[in-house]
Formats: sequence, structure tokens, C-alpha cells
Amino acid sequence: MKLIYFSDCGKRLWTAAIVSFLGPLSVVAQQPAGKLARPTPEQAAWQDMELEMFLCLDPCTWQNVEYDNHTTPLSEINPEKLDTDQWARVAVSMGARQILFVAKHTGGFCWWQTETSKYGVKETPWRGGRGDVIADLSKSCREHGLRLGIYLSSTDDFHKATAGRCKTPEAQQAYTKVYRRQLTEVLSRYGEVSEIWFDGGMILEVRDIIEKHAPHAVIFGAPPACRNQIRWVGNEEGYSAYPNWNAVRREDLLSGKAHGTTGDPNGEEWMPVEVNTVNVHPHYWFWKPDAPNRKLRSLDELLSCYYHSVGRGGVFLLNMTPDTSGLIPEADAAQAAEFGQEITRRFAKSIAETSGQGNVLELALNKPTRIDHVVTMENILEGERVREYVIEGLVSGQWKELCSGTSIGHKKIDQFSPTEVSKVRWRCLKSAAEPQIRKLAAYSVGDTAKAAPVAPQTTDAARKVWEWSLETVGEQWKTVDIDLTPFCKDACQYQIDVNCTGGNPLEIQSLQYVFDGTVLPEFVHKAAPDVARYYLTVTGLGKPLALRAVVRGPGDKKDSRGTIAIRKRPL
Repeated sequence: MKLIYFSDCGKRLWTAAIVSFLGPLSVVAQQPAGKLARPTPEQAAWQDMELEMFLCLDPCTWQNVEYDNHTTPLSEINPEKLDTDQWARVAVSMGARQILFVAKHTGGFCWWQTETSKYGVKETPWRGGRGDVIADLSKSCREHGLRLGIYLSSTDDFHKATAGRCKTPEAQQAYTKVYRRQLTEVLSRYGEVSEIWFDGGMILEVRDIIEKHAPHAVIFGAPPACRNQIRWVGNEEGYSAYPNWNAVRREDLLSGKAHGTTGDPNGEEWMPVEVNTVNVHPHYWFWKPDAPNRKLRSLDELLSCYYHSVGRGGVFLLNMTPDTSGLIPEADAAQAAEFGQEITRRFAKSIAETSGQGNVLELALNKPTRIDHVVTMENILEGERVREYVIEGLVSGQWKELCSGTSIGHKKIDQFSPTEVSKVRWRCLKSAAEPQIRKLAAYSVGDTAKAAPVAPQTTDAARKVWEWSLETVGEQWKTVDIDLTPFCKDACQYQIDVNCTGGNPLEIQSLQYVFDGTVLPEFVHKAAPDVARYYLTVTGLGKPLALRAVVRGPGDKKDSRGTIAIRKRPL
């Protein structure tokens, strides 16, 4: 029996004799490695972080809402105990390597000293109006070995801008100047910023500012011209779909359509996934002082998120929010530490590990040992090469399959029933080029290794949001705003189907997403040219949501009718 390989460059062909326990013949067709998408050094370093802490503080913290409604007098915003060293200690305790701080959320409140706005920390009594949270936090991050990321919303209710868009040319010109100055301030005053979040369909041109002041930062949610380097997973539940490919098609990156569901192993651009969620039930990003039902997520829930984010090659962004005192509550801090300790207990030390290249990699143990996890990492600097693999254990002289999978990328955590083995063998069944395995490690986590599985994103039934007929639509182009607020209860991707239940299909000139009165056209795209299906990305809630449809009825059949229906996009 022979195992046939084609080399990376396609110039060599060889055969290798295989002993009987290798199993069925495997043929691995490989492509020139130079065609594979590869990360920049900054992207690779970002993926190595694996875990980061989101930190949300805003006037809405005082208002029991998720979006600042500007009802709190600035004289009442005085987080007297605010201690960025405490925030950093919490981050370190949970194993995070970066804090991503919301320097300005959608209400427009600025947590640093700026002359661009009259709505910020300098207008509060905190530290006599002279406090600067970014300055404090950047110092704390340096002292605790953490990187600093900045979230700077381009939506700014104080300046009447949504995703950077204003209602008049004069207002647009003024806000563009304000926002560019704000971004320059937060990127130039406080040392290195390693990640920048814009979020929510930002349109303002800022590439020159990033290149000048933060050339090594990874970018999320910027206009296509900025060439975003990371992408949203597509939900806020803390899990990634599988397989989770790091590459995307160039057209998806440039159009702003790249999300967790658009990964393509043959894509031209490296764009890994960031997986974000909160640490509490109900699902709140900001502290809620009046939430009697506030409940911390269990350790099993957080571990499940970890397995389905980091364990699927993504970066896990876990939110920890301060209360009105400015401190992360003690119970939340304890939860973070417990989570970090359990991750360390499980994965800080392997039973054995190795690395290498090729389609077969063996890991010998000192003696037959009970294992229940294997962690595999590719050398992603050489691209994501593996397309399918199997992991086996040598049990009483026979190879037994322990687990299998498709994508690996930065890291794949495989969990299986405890099995006593003397060797572990990783075999590549399909690849795009010769596999480069950075790490193959075996672990015995123990009985507590039963991480509660994350339920897949709800594949709920489609709900009718609009009903049409030739009589109601007419034969001329007509604009209809369809209220989606009652139907979109989660920030995620939705599937919109335009159905015909009689006669001929509805003609559609365009479908656009409207958030709080502002059209965000890049948030809707057609699933395929020849189907009446669209995908909608909803990144924010708490404000009116609508679908603006420009439609007309088919004039040749008077009984034409149908519906528009929406559901969460199945993974």
C-alpha cells in the first residue's frame, strides 16, 4: 500500500511505504503554498492573544439602558472609586492579554480630555473634570503586561451622527472634522494601541490617521478602504460556527460583507474571527443598577464559550463592566478569576507535545496514559493548510480514532471520551499544501472536562414581516419601510426570504437596512444572484430597525402575492 503526496511546489512526487496500521489509502492533493492567504505579523500576534477583556462604561451605566439617552446630568457622573489598576488585575486574572476599552459609545460621551465635544469626562465632577480614563488605563496596561485596544463609536448622538453619517452636508463636514480629531487624539497621546473598533458601519475616511498613529493595530468595522483585518463572528453569544476558516474572499473584505459565516478556505485575504459576549444574564453590555434578575454566567457557560471560540481558532472577547463606582463588582472579578484559573488548570501543562510538518505526526507518551483532549495548532504564518484531519490513539497496539475535524488554523481544541493511549497520531486527510503543525499536545483534564455545549444559534421558524399583493404594491416602483424592531431581538445575522405564494414573484430594485432613521446599505446583501434571499447584519439594538424595500408587482398576473419573512441565519 502506498501513500502519495504532492509537494508544495509541485515539482516532486514520492511514495512512502506504510505499515498496516495506517489504515485506508490516503491521497492528499496539495496546491502551491504561495497561493494561500497568510496573516500579517500583527494579525498573527493578535490571534496569539486568544483572550481579551471588553470594558464598557458610559452614562447609560447610570440609566439602566444599553444606549445613552442623555437623561443623566453630567454632574451625577462621578465614578469616585474608578481604578484602572483593578480593571487590569481582573483582566490578568482571567488570562486576557488585552483590554478593549469603550472610549466613546453611541451617546458621544468621551472618557478622555478633548476639546472636540462638550459631552465628556471634563464636564463631570470626577477628579474635578481633569480625569482621563484612557491615560490611566494605558499606564495600567503597560504595568500589567497588557495590550490596549480602543473602541471609538462613529455613531454619536450628541453630534447627531449615525455610523458617521449626518443629515446635512454642513453637519457632515463638521462631524467628519470632529471624529478625525478624536481618533487622532486617542491614537497619538497614550502609547501603542493594538486594536481599533469602529463598529456599526462607519463611513468616515480615517486610513491616513491609522497609518500615521497606529500602523500596527488590527482594525474592526472601518470603511473598506481601511482594509479591516479582523471580522465579527456574527453573534453575541460567545461561539463560532465550525469549520471556522481564517480566509475570506477579497470581494467580501472590500465590500464590508465579511463575517463569521463568510470564511472561505480558498479566500485571498486573511481575516480571522473575533467572538464577543457578556458575562451575565440577561444579555447586557453595560452595568444595570436596577436589574434584580442580573445573574453571572456559570463557569461551565464561560468554558463552553472558550471551547467554541479559542478552541475553534478565534479570539474570545469577554465583557466585564464596571458599575457606577467605577470598579468591576467583586462578584464579577471573582468570576473572571475562577474562569482564568480553570483554563490554566486545564491547559497550562500538557502531558506531552510536539511539532512538525507533513501529513502524519506522532506523539509518544512516556507510558500508557489517560487523555481526554488534544490541542492542535498550525503555523499560520505559512497559511491555513489543513482541510481535514483525524486524531488517533494507540490502544493495546491498535490505532483507535479519538476525534476528527476540518479547520485548525490558530488552534483547535478537540475533546473526547477519556482514553488510555501510549501514542497519539495526527493524520491529515486533505490539505491545500504540506501541513505545518506548530503544536500537537495531549492533555488529561479530568472529570470536570465536560464543558456544557453551546446550543447552536437558534434556527427559529421564519416570521412574516410583510405581506404583498399586486393590488397593494402596484405596477410602479414603490418604497416601503418594513418595521423589523419586533422581530430582531439579538445582534446577529438574519436571513430574509422574499416569497411568492401565487402568480409571479415580486420585483425588487433594492433592499436596505435602516437603523434609527439612517440607511446603512452595506448591512444587506443578496445570498446569490438567482435566489430571492438576502442576509441582514444587525449589530445594535435598542433603537428602531427597518427594512426599506423598493419594489413593484409583476403586471402580467393579477393574482400575484406573497410575503417577506425573516429568521436568524442558520449556521
